[in-house]
Amino acid sequence: MRTGAAGGIAAKYLAKPSSGSVCFIGAGTQARTRLMALKIVLGELRKVSVYDLKAEASCSFTEYAKVFLEGDAKVKVCSSPREAVEGADIIVTTTPSREPVVMNEWVSEGVHFNCIGADAPGKQEIDPVILVKAKVVVDDVEQAVHCGEINVPIKSGIFDSRMIYGELGEIVAGLKKGRESDGEITVFTSTGIAIQDAATAKLAYEKALMRGVGTRINFVI
Repeated sequence: MRTGAAGGIAAKYLAKPSSGSVCFIGAGTQARTRLMALKIVLGELRKVSVYDLKAEASCSFTEYAKVFLEGDAKVKVCSSPREAVEGADIIVTTTPSREPVVMNEWVSEGVHFNCIGADAPGKQEIDPVILVKAKVVVDDVEQAVHCGEINVPIKSGIFDSRMIYGELGEIVAGLKKGRESDGEITVFTSTGIAIQDAATAKLAYEKALMRGVGTRINFVI
């Protein structure tokens, strides 16, 4: 959920406010938490498209989305990544791929990407050409360079770490601007950072105290 929430925050600052069409490449658990967060941030979703190599995963996600969105959006299983991507305002990639799944020629102006599948050296999900022309935002620069969506393009010389626009925290804090025009292509590459865990744990702890639930454990003897 905390990983999904990070994607929601990224969409809040980097996606077009009018975004209503979301594409999911990869239909596992992370796709579900991303959908939860995007629904909170965007409010109404008009269309949800999904593609997964495993047809059963796509079908399972589709059934979940229909129930979660209470029939407010058209939910469609697609037969290819291209079919899923075309026309989407937000593209969410949650795969373990080691080569691009989403190609540059499929992407329209103004699209926002939430990329979380690349979490180790050698992994990548989107065409590096997209990164070159996009506003690229990361959760942590050092981590993203090592194992995020930009790691392979950097090693191959297509992308340079100096081309990173900034960290999401800088945008949230008002130190840098988020989306500046409807035509911008924005990419958030998420590797997951400890501050997200700490913030989530604090929230869970405070709610447990408020509700009087949980078990106290003495870790120091």
